[in-house]
Amino acid sequence: MRDMKGIIGQKMGMMEVFDDQGRKIPVTVVRAGPCVVVRKRTRERDGYEALQLGFEQVKPEKLNRPRRGYFKKAGTPAFRILREFRVEDTGDWQVGDEIRVTVFSPGDRVTVTGTSRGRGFAGVVKRHGFRRGPMSHGSMYHRRVGSLGASTFPGRVFKGRGMPGRMGGERVTVRNLEVVRTDEERHLLLIKGSVPGVRGSYLLIRGEGKR
Repeated sequence: MRDMKGIIGQKMGMMEVFDDQGRKIPVTVVRAGPCVVVRKRTRERDGYEALQLGFEQVKPEKLNRPRRGYFKKAGTPAFRILREFRVEDTGDWQVGDEIRVTVFSPGDRVTVTGTSRGRGFAGVVKRHGFRRGPMSHGSMYHRRVGSLGASTFPGRVFKGRGMPGRMGGERVTVRNLEVVRTDEERHLLLIKGSVPGVRGSYLLIRGEGKR
């Protein structure tokens, strides 16, 4: 029994659609698949069951020699993106099988993983939501960090203290999103709400309960 409920996609942007009752629904449009099974992970050989999928076919000369050799050994076209999806059993799948958006249906709940938008170096107000100081003339304290809470004892800054630093550009997972529509002909998946990442970034889309 094929239990694969996962696919690789690329975020195309956001738009609005209307349901049967005329209600407006904000959706993220994802170009999902088609993905090709490049390798099977088995419990006997690798300790777990998973399918390695390739997305966005490219010319082999655009890849380095180790990656070209990997695809040549697998006997599949070369792909830009490779990701693994855990499954209960890989027995029904073969290298070269294609996975399309039809693995999902409207109403399905999915988990989407991507890389959040990078925002560069940010202060504590923007990064952690700190409240600013008075903005009146002469305050000399507006958006600074403030006291770090250390004196003679403990004489150090505790781990986890909110500080200025690099913001965004992190792996983010959003759960329990709803699939609104699928378009097999154009390989599109419409997911209710927003998902991590900028336009053009890559996403991993899994069915709820799948890793």
